[in-house]
Amino acid sequence: MSFILYPAIDMRGGQCVRLLQGDYDKETVYSASPFGMAQTFAADGAEWIHMVDLDGAKDGKRVNDRFVIEAAQKLSQVKIQIGGGIRSEADIVHYLENGVDRVIIGSIAISQPEFALEMIRKYGCQIAVGIDAKKGFVATHGWLDTSEVRAIELGKRFADAGAETFIFTDIATDGMLTGPNLAAVRELAEITGKNVIASGGVSSLTDLEDLQATKGISGAIVGKALYEKRFTLKEALQTVQV
Repeated sequence: MSFILYPAIDMRGGQCVRLLQGDYDKETVYSASPFGMAQTFAADGAEWIHMVDLDGAKDGKRVNDRFVIEAAQKLSQVKIQIGGGIRSEADIVHYLENGVDRVIIGSIAISQPEFALEMIRKYGCQIAVGIDAKKGFVATHGWLDTSEVRAIELGKRFADAGAETFIFTDIATDGMLTGPNLAAVRELAEITGKNVIASGGVSSLTDLEDLQATKGISGAIVGKALYEKRFTLKEALQTVQV
């Protein structure tokens, strides 16, 4: 199983930003152009780019979708996955018909589980399930709410229904540059038996090596470490080459 790096572009107000532990009041702006950042990642050799509509996640509707579609249509050498603000089949179709390769469903997996399961059955590998956890429980709506559903329980249910790709974020580590929660990601991978992409906490090339060496983890999303120049995307890609 190849290990894929996903450089992250989090969008808020049309800009490329990072939040600290998902706190909308702790925002750092890194670029005024999400598409420009996507161009840079593509030029540096990215195979995939992970994009998040933070406004959409909070408001429950697409807000920054034009930047996602611009990247998907103009950067043919990379694949794009998008999460945030996806609440209906129309949202999913909007992205897929405009060149996006994978759509991430998160909050609706909790609020509308039957609908989420239907979308997985209908669109297959074009759907990923985003599981964002606070102390083991799933957080929703831009991480503003925490459910009573355990992350591993949600993962097992959707894996049994046919979901092939999960994106696991440990909110406590997100944006903190303290290293990923290897134990939690490994547990989800073991329970689901599917592809699990780790998100949150990557701060060094060693973190990437540790994730790559962990059975069941198929990739890692890297954001702040790149923006803070802990390492370059080219260095990261060389580190995980098989």
